[in-house]
Amino acid sequence: LTDGKSRNVLGPIRNDGLFAIIHSTQRNGKDTDLYIADPHRPGEMSLLMKTTGEYWRAMDWSRDGSTLLINHYVSINESYPALLDVATGKKRRIPIPGTKPASHGAMAFAPGGRSAYIATDTFGEFRQLARVDLATMKYDVLTAKLPWNVTDIVVEPELGLVAFATNEDGASGLYLLVGRTHRRIKLPLGIVSALEFSPDGTQVGFTLSRPDAPSDAYSVRLPDGKLTRWTQSEVGGLDEESFVVPERIRYTTFDDRSIPAYVFRPPGASRTKKVPVLIHIHGGPESQYRPRFSSTDQFYLNELGLAVIRPNVRGSAGYGKSYVRLDNGVKREDSVKDIGALLDWIKTQPDLDSSRVAVYGGSYGGYMVLGSLVHYSDRLRCGIDIVGIASFESFLKNTKSYRRDLRRAEYGDERKPELLEFFRRIDPVHNAERIRTSLLVAHGVNDPRVPFSEAEAIVPKVRANGQTVWTVYASNEGHGFRKKANRDYVSAVVATFLQRHLVGDASR
Repeated sequence: LTDGKSRNVLGPIRNDGLFAIIHSTQRNGKDTDLYIADPHRPGEMSLLMKTTGEYWRAMDWSRDGSTLLINHYVSINESYPALLDVATGKKRRIPIPGTKPASHGAMAFAPGGRSAYIATDTFGEFRQLARVDLATMKYDVLTAKLPWNVTDIVVEPELGLVAFATNEDGASGLYLLVGRTHRRIKLPLGIVSALEFSPDGTQVGFTLSRPDAPSDAYSVRLPDGKLTRWTQSEVGGLDEESFVVPERIRYTTFDDRSIPAYVFRPPGASRTKKVPVLIHIHGGPESQYRPRFSSTDQFYLNELGLAVIRPNVRGSAGYGKSYVRLDNGVKREDSVKDIGALLDWIKTQPDLDSSRVAVYGGSYGGYMVLGSLVHYSDRLRCGIDIVGIASFESFLKNTKSYRRDLRRAEYGDERKPELLEFFRRIDPVHNAERIRTSLLVAHGVNDPRVPFSEAEAIVPKVRANGQTVWTVYASNEGHGFRKKANRDYVSAVVATFLQRHLVGDASR
């Protein structure tokens, strides 16, 4: 459907299936415009909405095909919903009550298209489900008592039932809304996605990924809540009973704040058999670890005998709009201090070996790895940096233009002298002499998000400290490792690195 050169993202598909919205940078490589594509005429997309310096996403298409719900994304804390007339291309803003910026997530038209359901944090810390009358633009908040983000919304077109999912400390909650009341549907620990009503409106289907089982298709019968699993995903002949379910914990950090984390303990971990620990830090930073299946984590647990900890340090999404702002701008290193507090917590655990701890992370998580090694090399055995940021100054200068302003909204604008001075003070590339552990750096040469130059900058500086640095560079990859042969190779290198530099014996 697209040119194979620009960045293209699929949007909503019209109810009759004849047309789809494509978000594409094909016009100038920078701005993400909205196009209408006919699947029967590949390569012939019609420009629907031109953007200049703004990032818009189409969220839902009305059943009569006349209108799109769209969202202008500025940052994780600021976005602006609107309606787009498909015939004329004219936008009509959906006003936001109050004077402060707000964040908006999932959106869906109600039957008939006269109102819309929108997840918004206009009225509190979390994205609540609200129904907006599109004639009067009045909001009716429907989940004021749920202290979590609404993440997914699906509307049954005939009966008007609404099913929605929430993010509750990382795990999904599933609810059915009838009128103004909602009831919870019991689910195993995991992540729900792709909600869809059955044609008769009596069931809701969805994908569920659990930490101890890969993604599978499920449905729940609405009258009695009976859950049915329809598929049994491949696990390569492994014993599913061996898969570990994590424990949800909270630990106290330097400013007495409570930091959430998921802790996976391997079989056999005990006071008499302390196990090494791998701290896996998510990227984003406006992201969150959520308990879905990871074959890699299960490998570390069952084959390498590692405990795996997945923290959601400050700046993570899912815990309210105040929490996500706690690492912005000059507060960046406060999130690194949260890793220091996690090291303190590990030391209190009788079955975890605090002398054998490694940090692992990708993209922004790669910065967190390097930042942790700068500050806590005396308490860490090694680090694994996957497509990570070594310098915010050079990253913001060299990342692709279509995302530069979005990243400045999070990290700060390097063109301002005070921010530039701050970056130069904290950037791992300028503090590499403080990294006194083994390091693995893996990067794709064609990475448009975190340029390959970040890896090239940090590696020689850490080697100059006399430290062991392994590198894996892929000339046919971008941001991450997508080709199976490359993924398999990187996974083998990471496992070998951990066996040699972490598992070993407990002595330095």
